[in-house]
Amino acid sequence: MSRLNLDDFSDLIERPDSGRRRDAEERRERLTVAPGALGRLDELGEWLAAAQASVPVRAVEHPRVVLFAGDHGVAELGVSARESGSAHRLVRDVLEGVSPVAVLARRAGVPVRIVDAGLDCDPALLPEEVSRHRVRRGSGRIDIEDALTVEEAEQAVRLGMAIADEEADSGTDLVVLGDLSVGGTTPAATLIAALCGTDASVVTGRGGAGIDDLAWMRKCAAIRDALRRARPVLGDQLELLAAVGGADLAATTGFLLQSAVRRMPVILDGVVSAACALVGQRAAFRAPDWWIAGQVSGEPAQTKALDRMALHPVLDHGVTVGGGTGAMLALPLVQAAAVLAAELPEREETAAGAT
Repeated sequence: MSRLNLDDFSDLIERPDSGRRRDAEERRERLTVAPGALGRLDELGEWLAAAQASVPVRAVEHPRVVLFAGDHGVAELGVSARESGSAHRLVRDVLEGVSPVAVLARRAGVPVRIVDAGLDCDPALLPEEVSRHRVRRGSGRIDIEDALTVEEAEQAVRLGMAIADEEADSGTDLVVLGDLSVGGTTPAATLIAALCGTDASVVTGRGGAGIDDLAWMRKCAAIRDALRRARPVLGDQLELLAAVGGADLAATTGFLLQSAVRRMPVILDGVVSAACALVGQRAAFRAPDWWIAGQVSGEPAQTKALDRMALHPVLDHGVTVGGGTGAMLALPLVQAAAVLAAELPEREETAAGAT
């Protein structure tokens, strides 16, 4: 098998149907509710119409939460509020229905899929359907070593692609994307800093669990050191993911790119999915048209990445918990936008004048 070249996605990914988007905008002008009165919901409805190539837009009836899980060796430095190698506990919380995203998804009737791309635990601790895809046990400490080999990075990207194909083939019409990781915001911030050409201090945040000032300084130093290793491989996205990413980030990147190929829209969660999306944009500039940002996570790196991709978060409620929660909170608004765009009536005089 020849080595995967992420740049090939540029030829595979088309933009959502701009003609259908114009049709949706014109239909919106004819509705009984005044233009602009529904605010951001109008934009979301038009985005869905273009993604579905359908006017009126179809209701979002088969959404799915997809969470990629992994541990990151850099967490050994104390850059996370959680213990290094403990991401499997986050997975257990979702499986047991006690995490925020699990509670919200259960209430909304949305199935949740967890993919262990690189957890650092005995696979026997988790159900086989979660752990069977694992690329490797944990990712390397990116401040001093590669997160993955290039071969492992390719395996992880292909894993994400395969998961996207499975979801598209099963009829999933919208994905709520998130991560379950310990230490994951550090490689995410490193990727964003490298791709945006900025310094470590600009992108270093306090993570979903929150860290104190000393941990923030350790995190900033780790990102600074990782950036020195990232810059020489900026021309090759696969090598970049291998050097300073991780199995879960590489899998998420592959998932996002293949979702765009399959015309399956995605709601991004926090800084990890934003970093993977930015890598995806570097490979295929049209890909971000298939994604929306669910919420502001409070991470400066996320803001940097979303600005670069011209993605404007749907929500800003101060939710920093991660794990797909922010994206899940945005889902009802996207579903509401679809229903309103499809079911609100047109003005009678317009309908009469058309006959």
